[in-house]
Amino acid sequence: MINVFKKIWNFAYNEHGNIKKSIGLGLLNAIFHALQLYAIFAVLAALVNGNPGKNTALIAVGLMLVSIVGKIVTQYYSQLQRVHASYFMAADKRIQIGDKLKVVPMGYFNQNSLGNITAVATTILSDVETTAPVVLVTTLGGFINAIVFAIVILLFDWRIGLLVVAAMLLFLWVISMMEKRTRRNAPLRQAAQETLVSAALETIQGMSVVKAFNLNRDKNKRMEQAIDNSCKENASMEKSMSPYLWCQQIILDLFSVAIMLLSAYFFLQGTMPLAYCLMMIVASFMIFGELKSAGSGMATLRLAEVSIDRANKLDEVPVMAEGQIDAPPVSHAIEFQNVHFAYEKRTILDGVNFTIPDRTMTAIVGPSGSGKTTICNLIARFWDVNSGRVLIGGQDVKAYTLSELMSNISMVFQNVYLFADTIENNIKFGKPDATHEEVVEAARKACCDDFISALPDGYNTLIGEGGASLSGGEKKRLSIARAMLKNAPIVIFDEATANVDPENEDRLQTAIEELTKDKTIIMIAHRLKTVRNADQILVVSGGHIVQQGKHDDLIKQKGIYADFINGRKQAIGWKLGANN
Repeated sequence: MINVFKKIWNFAYNEHGNIKKSIGLGLLNAIFHALQLYAIFAVLAALVNGNPGKNTALIAVGLMLVSIVGKIVTQYYSQLQRVHASYFMAADKRIQIGDKLKVVPMGYFNQNSLGNITAVATTILSDVETTAPVVLVTTLGGFINAIVFAIVILLFDWRIGLLVVAAMLLFLWVISMMEKRTRRNAPLRQAAQETLVSAALETIQGMSVVKAFNLNRDKNKRMEQAIDNSCKENASMEKSMSPYLWCQQIILDLFSVAIMLLSAYFFLQGTMPLAYCLMMIVASFMIFGELKSAGSGMATLRLAEVSIDRANKLDEVPVMAEGQIDAPPVSHAIEFQNVHFAYEKRTILDGVNFTIPDRTMTAIVGPSGSGKTTICNLIARFWDVNSGRVLIGGQDVKAYTLSELMSNISMVFQNVYLFADTIENNIKFGKPDATHEEVVEAARKACCDDFISALPDGYNTLIGEGGASLSGGEKKRLSIARAMLKNAPIVIFDEATANVDPENEDRLQTAIEELTKDKTIIMIAHRLKTVRNADQILVVSGGHIVQQGKHDDLIKQKGIYADFINGRKQAIGWKLGANN
């Protein structure tokens, strides 16, 4: 139990003050609650002694009013403190996770399910958010309340006081047994919840396939299994806790009866005054009320502990080491020096060497899986090289801070991702503090101002997640507008014109020409009009640079490039825009 408290305490690092205040208010609440015993005793003593009067009534009423008001006030402010701690400790962790994911290698996302990552940021942290501080304070408050009552009872009669202490110790023993049981069940429940979130997210993302193949629940085995397993583990958790919760209830009820019987026995033996006896009988109904709530909360705390452990696992993910250079490169020339890169056990690049001069355009072509996209990803440090160096302005990209590095690079991806937000805010991802006029100017240069203006709400038009309401060409032009607004000196195009109709391709080409003025350009491409005007062309195959030069020179040479351009060889799997 102490370990659980420690984990929650460490997790709530920035909220220690609020938790302390809530616990302190819980102690005051217990003291105010105990005042009711003194109010009751004052009345009982007056009645037994045969001298009930106005003063006694006033004292009893005064104590009771102080108790009630004190409990209401302390409980209200205690709840405010623990609710604040609940939401903000989870919010802090979500921000921490977001910052963490920005500096982990992209390979992490290939090795880990998006659903599992999503589950940590949503379901798992929601468990912490809704249970950890609230239940922690409630549980501690229950024990504090019981301890205060035990002290009060000890002051009246040490024998009954020891009985209360014995009940608390036995209660704690049952809780420890319940903890051992939930320790086995809680991780299984957590894993089932993660699997369910992952399966649900996968089903939603693949809804077009689900519809096309009529995959209802009976046919979607993964989803069906995830739902059934989640139900089973939740039911198993409840079944494992129920016997212990019943046992806690029975123990406390039996001890309440024992207090009443012993108090009556001591009175009959003449060792306890009648007023004391009557007060003990009344107290037997009050002593363990808060303790029962604390017992129920302990099982929930175990779930919170497992959730915290799962969230903290992200802290173990290795991050990319960050350099110290926080200033722009002296130039934006790019150089690969004997670069080797492998993903898991598959070699992608093997001893790659080339130079891209400042303010020139370099086209990269080659078969699918040859390493084209990997070259671009290494420039942006989405991954780090296994050996060799990638230089920008004569400095290793690892020497720059990640923020400074990415401030010098814009990327136009083959698969454009747009957020469920307005068109203007999607463009503003390139420059969050941009004015509306700057957004419009970027859109105009990217040849998308016309279709934006034609929309009912113009730049304030909300688009669905991924930009489902827009055509491929429109999404591409919005991504170019985003890159224009950022105005980075290095621009990387990953098949900017792939899968675009001829009309949109011409407009995209115009937008690209506007974006690439006086910049260092790297362009993965497969269309002649895209590469023929490049200052140099790198032909990649099997993780090597097999040809390098201008279009006019390469077309005269025997090799992959000439075969591709002339159309004399249609190699299986030839798709220069594919990611690798």
